[in-house]
Amino acid sequence: MSLLNTHSQSAGRRTTRAADFGKVAVLLGGDSTERDISLLSGNAVLAALQRRGVQAEAFDPRDRAISDLTSQNFDRAWIALHGPGGEDGLIQGALEWLGVPYTGSNVLASALTMDKLKTKRVVVGAGILAPEYAVLNGPADLPVALERVGLPLMVKPASQGSSVGITKVSVAAELGAAFAEARAVDPIVFAERFISGAEYTVGVLHEQGLPSIRIEPATEFYDYQAKYFRNDTKYHCPSGLNAQEETEIRALALAAFRVTDCAGWGRVDFMRDPTTGHFYFIEINTTPGMTDHSLVPMAARQAGMDFEELVWRVLETSFIRTRK
Repeated sequence: MSLLNTHSQSAGRRTTRAADFGKVAVLLGGDSTERDISLLSGNAVLAALQRRGVQAEAFDPRDRAISDLTSQNFDRAWIALHGPGGEDGLIQGALEWLGVPYTGSNVLASALTMDKLKTKRVVVGAGILAPEYAVLNGPADLPVALERVGLPLMVKPASQGSSVGITKVSVAAELGAAFAEARAVDPIVFAERFISGAEYTVGVLHEQGLPSIRIEPATEFYDYQAKYFRNDTKYHCPSGLNAQEETEIRALALAAFRVTDCAGWGRVDFMRDPTTGHFYFIEINTTPGMTDHSLVPMAARQAGMDFEELVWRVLETSFIRTRK
């Protein structure tokens, strides 16, 4: 049973008063493989909220009982947890049970979009293009994937974020090792066709698409190091798309967001086929990074919104939920 009410009419609620938020827990850290990134994101969010006068405190669920949120009278939570335990519906379910309003998507959307494979099936079922794929249950499926998907391909664990466990496979001999690496972090693994064109991402905030970003990694693909630590990854915002293409990719992002029941804020990633020009859906992030390398803050700046304002606007997404 949820102790929260959801009010769709509150989705666009705005405030200029820090006191309207009450006492805010910034949930950060956790115990997933993305703990370090979550700490970076969460501490940046915490500092921004405090600079805006919000009564915000860091809250690491690895070190504190989640029930402290109610016993210590927190009014709402800004979720900055990445990966399993943070983006997969678990923390959202706990907050629903406790009756603590929170930022971003609900339990269902969080659980769905954390699983790249299930998300792909839903999005493709809605008529949105995505790369061909094959599920890898074991070594016997590897030759089937090679025949169905072809080379080059990407091997991905279904429920890890930040490109953890993802490998590009260019020759058949590499597939076994790539499968083992992905299987080490997730029991569900799949292969998908590698789209050789440019990578784009679209941030979503309050049911609006932010300016798209074109990502140009120095590595073979936009991997964990390129996302968070390398300084030679290039980000183009404006992305270079013309007005019609920009409208198209934002519409696709919003369509994918809605069909998966996402809400509040997030980010949708695409690859663009260099031959056809078609955008192929890759994944949805319901709790994107908020580090100095992160993409949603970059898109927000292009839209005229600084980091503090972005963090404030994301916190406003918690207004959709109120205690019963």
